[in-house]
Amino acid sequence: MDNAYLSFFLVCFTAFFTIINPLGVMPVFMTMTADLTSVQRISTARKAVAVSFFTLLGFALTGEVLFDFFGISVASFRIVGGILFFMVGYDMLQARLQRPTVPNESVTEYVGDISVTPLAIPMITGPGAITNAIVLMNQAESTALKGILFAAIAVVMLMVLLLLTSAGKIMKYLGDTGNKILMRIMGLIVMVIAVEFFLSGLKPIITELIAQNTLP
Repeated sequence: MDNAYLSFFLVCFTAFFTIINPLGVMPVFMTMTADLTSVQRISTARKAVAVSFFTLLGFALTGEVLFDFFGISVASFRIVGGILFFMVGYDMLQARLQRPTVPNESVTEYVGDISVTPLAIPMITGPGAITNAIVLMNQAESTALKGILFAAIAVVMLMVLLLLTSAGKIMKYLGDTGNKILMRIMGLIVMVIAVEFFLSGLKPIITELIAQNTLP
C-alpha cells in the first residue's frame, strides 16, 4: 500500500476508533442486554453494528449534498466538529463520559429496538462519528481514498462487533479501573484530533479574510 494511502487509512481508523470508543460502549451494552441470552446479545450487537455502518456510509456519501443544500462550508463544519470532538475528548479524559441508562426490567420489552436506538444511534454512531465521516469524505479527493475511508469504517465496525460480542469477558478482565484508564487515553487522542480539525477549518477562513482585506 502506498504511504499516502496507508497514512490516510491510519488517520481514518484512529479517528473513528477513538471517537466511537467501543471500550466505553461495552459497559452500557452489557447493562442493556443483561437479561438477554448469549444468542440474543450477539444478534443485538450485529444489528447495531450494521445500522451504524450504513448510517456512517450514508452521511459520508450525502454530506456534500447537505452542505450545498444548507449553505454550510466544509471549513465551518470542521471548526464545529473540532469543538464537538474536544468536548467529547475532555469528558473521556476525565473518565466521566455520560451514557444513557436503561431500566433492567425494560430491556427485554424493546430488544428489537435498542439495537437501533440508543445503541447504534447515538451511542456507536454519534454526532462526532457522523461529523468525522463527512469531513474525511471531503478530504478523500480520489476514488481510491474514498474506498480506503469505507474500508477503515468497515474495519472499525468489525472491531466494535468483536468487542461487543466479547464484552462480558473483556469487562471482567479489565475491571472498572482498567476501563477508565483506557477511556482517558482515548480521550487524549480525540482532543488532539479535535485541535487538528479546528485549525484545518480556521486556516482557510483566516486566509480568505486576509485576502479580502488586502484587495485594493
